[in-house]
Amino acid sequence: MTAKQRLQQGLWDQNPALVQLLGLCPLLAVSNTVETATGLALATFAVLVGSNLSISLIRTWVPDTIRLPAFVLVIAALTTCAERLIQATDYALYESLGIFLPLIVTNCLILGRAEALARRVPVRDACIDGLAQGLGFGLVLITLGALREFIGGITVLAILPPGAFIGLGLLVAAHRALTRRVSRSAETQPHTPGQKRVRTTGEVT
Repeated sequence: MTAKQRLQQGLWDQNPALVQLLGLCPLLAVSNTVETATGLALATFAVLVGSNLSISLIRTWVPDTIRLPAFVLVIAALTTCAERLIQATDYALYESLGIFLPLIVTNCLILGRAEALARRVPVRDACIDGLAQGLGFGLVLITLGALREFIGGITVLAILPPGAFIGLGLLVAAHRALTRRVSRSAETQPHTPGQKRVRTTGEVT
């Protein structure tokens, strides 16, 4: 798979939040403002890229019997670094994120990418995958935060937990509608000269 394909998968085709529906607990919990959404998005992005890089580097040295504990240890160490950095640089944001910052360790997106891909591919591919998946998750998180904060000025429902579910549902629906529209548009593209067309009879002209 090329770098462009991996980026397209993470940002759109297999977006972790809109398609795979991973990491929904922090996604819904801290997306009530753009600031908290951006803070968690950056922390998750850093841990995801860092864990993919680290796990790809050690993949040939870690036996299968201790694979998962080793991966969790790597992710926990990176999460602690991200947590301490935010605590030192922006204590108000650290307080706003609360328990959801250390809970990055249990984010199924990060461990899932480590298990499904990072331990199987070279460092370059693992980093590109972490970059794509982290950007895809972060963009949805920030978009949801902006949406809820904007609508929160009109109705308080948007910043309450039900507003998070409604907002995410709207984003998922919009993503699927756009995907179907693009797919239908591709299917109805006119036939260009020089291309082979398959008829319903099975004959190729």
